[in-house]
Amino acid sequence: MIWYPYQQMKTMPAPYKIVDAKGVWLYTEENRMIDSISSWWSVIHGYQHPVLIEAIKSQLERFPHVMLGGLTHEPVQKLSDKLEAWLPGDLNYCFFSDSGSVGVEVALKMALQYYVNQGNLERTKVLSLTHAYHGDTFKTMEVGDDEDYHFILEAYGQNPNIIHIPTEIPALEEAFLRFHKELNCFIVEPLLQGAGGMRMYDISFLKRARELCDQYDVLLIFDEVATGFGRTRHRFVADQVLPDILVLGKALTGGYIGHAATIANQKVYKGFYDDNPDKALMHGPTFMGNPLACSVAFASIELFETEDYLSKIHHIETITRQEMQGFMDERIKEIRILGGCICIEVYDSSVLKGYQSFAYNQGVFSRPFLNYLYAMVPYIITDDELRQVLQTMKAWFQR
Repeated sequence: MIWYPYQQMKTMPAPYKIVDAKGVWLYTEENRMIDSISSWWSVIHGYQHPVLIEAIKSQLERFPHVMLGGLTHEPVQKLSDKLEAWLPGDLNYCFFSDSGSVGVEVALKMALQYYVNQGNLERTKVLSLTHAYHGDTFKTMEVGDDEDYHFILEAYGQNPNIIHIPTEIPALEEAFLRFHKELNCFIVEPLLQGAGGMRMYDISFLKRARELCDQYDVLLIFDEVATGFGRTRHRFVADQVLPDILVLGKALTGGYIGHAATIANQKVYKGFYDDNPDKALMHGPTFMGNPLACSVAFASIELFETEDYLSKIHHIETITRQEMQGFMDERIKEIRILGGCICIEVYDSSVLKGYQSFAYNQGVFSRPFLNYLYAMVPYIITDDELRQVLQTMKAWFQR
């Protein structure tokens, strides 16, 4: 029996069985629907893109997988070289893993061990944001502030080594003033907090964070698993404010195979580069650097470059703002739009009960959570398809 994610199995409705997918469309035996959330924000090029399919096929004919322990291969080298050349600053050192959650775990481990390798055992604390989400593994759940994971607090109590603050500069400055000697890192989803409620904030907060991290020698981690590859209308937020460690996932492979990358700058990498084997980064997922994933990730990045995706994303935001202009409902708390993301937050989550079925009948796949109805569409979507998604969202409140 399949145990489905984020569901109470006893009461969950039957999932839609997909028999085919192409472009932005998912097909069941009875219907077709636009994937308005890009399979959890990953399928930016749509389904069955010929370039991505060919990248996987051509590598599959050679070999599907070898481990990176004592071995290497061309696809992982090409992807690493591409990211080194493509990413800003000196974010040059790529550690690969098989999911965004694991990629963030690696980043947190890097940050702690960076100081331990220097003999500093006092920097045990992590600064994070309220409403943060950084993954489903144990440490990422602790660092996050997702209410679905508050059972950890019930079981273990508040971890004194995790500090959460709102996206307000005075709170940021106060946290650094109080805890800077104990902090190893500050981790954020930059500009857009995804699963924490699609919350958007100003870049001035990140610029001040960079200044404070420099002042107090604290590592800055950007979790761009959700925000990377254009979702905030920036290629990466790291292009605007440079972190010490960057985590990529989801859209890294265009959503075709699970893969992630934790990319460190030279400062962090040098903290591990030593004759002493005890200072090595002791982490090694079985499927890190998988050749199929690396091949399709390389092809996905080239598509992003050559097809001018940033212009597509700006256009998606323009159409979204046009379509939602003047739309209001007393049940809606706020409508937030940034790049390729729109979120309608309602006061009462019961307002969204039944929306998924309603959207299905309108030819749209959606998956609201808590108080949030949102869309993160594939970037290849047409204007008519995008308007269909947005008009379906509005129609729910206009019934």
